[in-house]
Amino acid sequence: MENITVVNEFLLLGLTQVQELQPVIFMIFLIIYMVNLFGNAAILVVIISEPRLHSPMYFFLGNLSCLDICYSSVTMPKLMWNLLSSHRVISFLGCITQLHFFHFLGCTEAILLTIMGFDRFVAICNPLRYTVIMNPQLCVLLAAGPWFISFFYALMHSILTARLNFCHFQKLNHFFCDVKPLLELACGDVSLNKWLIFTVTCGLAMVAFFLTLLSYFYIIGFLLLKHRSCSALHKALSTCASHFMVVFLFYGTVGLTYIPPSSAASVIPERFIAVIYTTVTPVLNPLIYTFRNKEVMFALSRVFRRKLKLLS
Repeated sequence: MENITVVNEFLLLGLTQVQELQPVIFMIFLIIYMVNLFGNAAILVVIISEPRLHSPMYFFLGNLSCLDICYSSVTMPKLMWNLLSSHRVISFLGCITQLHFFHFLGCTEAILLTIMGFDRFVAICNPLRYTVIMNPQLCVLLAAGPWFISFFYALMHSILTARLNFCHFQKLNHFFCDVKPLLELACGDVSLNKWLIFTVTCGLAMVAFFLTLLSYFYIIGFLLLKHRSCSALHKALSTCASHFMVVFLFYGTVGLTYIPPSSAASVIPERFIAVIYTTVTPVLNPLIYTFRNKEVMFALSRVFRRKLKLLS
């Protein structure tokens, strides 16, 4: 019979056990986190303060910026603290809370990226009715829906994980609390948890990714049939390229994490794949959307000029 223990805390093994590398990794993640916070906050300030950016596209971009700040803040502060500390434990309640908000915000981002793809589809394929279709009421509903759906999706994972019994050493082979690493420490029947990961988590991600791709395929097909010119196609797709890059990076890394079954050999690659969608993807949002978008750049320069005038 397996030794079932009452778990009060877990030991997070982190990204690396090499002491010499930890300060270097800490500085890298600190820079990434600061760029994420200030970059996404700048986008939020510009979108709110500039009337010309009060459109559905920038409304959803503002939501994505707010979401990215929250999403990276679920894992990054604890990761950076553990890189400098020898006490790398997280309480059981803290672990389940982190798991809940990680899946809550991650699922919200997956659905929001799909909605942003739909917004671009309507704007390019039906420009004359764009403001009628994407009216303020629908935009608020489309923005609130992902938060509502994702909360209950994450609640399902957090409740079922919290009810598990743990009978192995409480050493978590990850730098944050996630369902798959926790299942490796559990004893008893975890088939329902694994089924939910494969069916619900992967199902949601695949449906969202498919719908996003569908939006872009419709855009490409519409432009080819209507304009029959590569220049028109290139111009329209250049406006969507930034969104497309974030979508592929986010869904690709999530798929690599949750679709393959866990194994001892895959632990280290999974940690570094997780770094991409928890830290790199959120910071790409301000970088890509800002430097590739002339309207945002122009609005940023106007905001900074106004701030400089006030200071002088």
